[in-house]
Amino acid sequence: MSHLTIQVQPPLKFIPPNFKPLVRTGTKLMLPWWLKYQISVADVQVDNLETLAQLYQNFHQGKNRFLMAFRHPNANDPYCLGYMIWYLLPKFAKQQGITLPSLLHYHFIFDRGIPLWAGNFVGKWYSYLGGSSIHRGKIDRQGLKSARELFANGSLPMMAAPEGSTNGHNERVSPLEPGIAQMGFWCVEDIYKATRSEEVLIVPVGIQYKYLGEPWENVEKLLTKLEKDSGLFSSSENLPNQQKLAPSALYQRLLRLGGHLLEKMEEFYRKFYHRDLPKSTQESSSQQSLTDDQINETIVTRLNALLNVALEVAEEYFQIQANGNFIDRCRRLEQAGWDFIYREDIENLATLSPVDRGLADRLAQEASLRMWHMRLVESFVAVSGKYITEKPTIERFADTTLLIWDMINRIKGGNPLKRPILGKQKVYMTVGQPISVSQRWESYKAKRRTAISELTQDLQKALEETIK
Repeated sequence: MSHLTIQVQPPLKFIPPNFKPLVRTGTKLMLPWWLKYQISVADVQVDNLETLAQLYQNFHQGKNRFLMAFRHPNANDPYCLGYMIWYLLPKFAKQQGITLPSLLHYHFIFDRGIPLWAGNFVGKWYSYLGGSSIHRGKIDRQGLKSARELFANGSLPMMAAPEGSTNGHNERVSPLEPGIAQMGFWCVEDIYKATRSEEVLIVPVGIQYKYLGEPWENVEKLLTKLEKDSGLFSSSENLPNQQKLAPSALYQRLLRLGGHLLEKMEEFYRKFYHRDLPKSTQESSSQQSLTDDQINETIVTRLNALLNVALEVAEEYFQIQANGNFIDRCRRLEQAGWDFIYREDIENLATLSPVDRGLADRLAQEASLRMWHMRLVESFVAVSGKYITEKPTIERFADTTLLIWDMINRIKGGNPLKRPILGKQKVYMTVGQPISVSQRWESYKAKRRTAISELTQDLQKALEETIK
């Protein structure tokens, strides 16, 4: 969230699906304008729409149940998915003579935290579009029950992001969470119990954004602003435009900015939170003889140490053990903060005495402050030192520069919804080959954890193969 929660709140309520076709129609009519003028998406293309058309046809004939598991590089993905289902799919089906129902839509799962930073109206809007909320950091029995019911018995197919959240990387998939695989096996179980015969499928959907015209100048301008915000003077102010926009020059500036920000944040946690960050991480940044790859590896090592310390600061306050990877730790911290802010142990806030209310507000304020450390980490869990060097494209430069913008924006207390748009983009989507969950049912009954893990790994590989 871009602002501090300064008052205690009642418990976060589950947001159930309440699909209203008129809301879907209105959203569909608005979508082309939104894509073009609000998020600068000039075109959306989809490979293998035939598979999706056949899946929808079989679904409405009672032959299958399926969930579209999509890559989630950024917050614009849901708009592109909506355009695929509402516009491109019916057009393709008509051209191919494939009969589909007039109402093409889907149920979807969304993070309960989204309305907290995007606005309460978003929760209602998602509900009216058929969305069902889920708490990421705890066992949300009501949310899981709703999602399970929709998958097995809903009148529409399902859609969800197995990465759990955006990762800011146009060409990299974060480690998948096991929830989608578990939902698939639950659906198979529910269908067998109901003596039905539909096949349960998970369909990987890739999403990739390509800039039109390669806006290097806009990337350079944003990088200059970030340098200024962080107290660095631009090293390329007097260079000719051709040299200034050269990928090699921009890469050196990104390395320099990354090292500078790391030094600031390391000193911040060292001085004010009394953290003992390894001294070797400070010395390595000043070794001028290092190659770019060595500097990059050093930055990643330092970044991981910094992220660990930031999480420790929050974990110690909430008295949480540092178990699991960075994503697991972020989820637990988010829920711990919500437990202090959205109080389930208080039946009615209005009955609190002024002193008790003041103490509850103070607790909520402190929880918001501690969650800030976790939000910083959340933006950088997918960062890799080789992302640009492996393939120095405009997309990868833009991804990295925007991630640094996210960090600086959080430090400044800015609005995360005001993320810069660097240029018009064309969106390429790929419908992958469906993965049959039903065919893995016997394996699941024999070894549940192994079956879930294998299905998750296969889905991970399938999503990675959609990246071009």
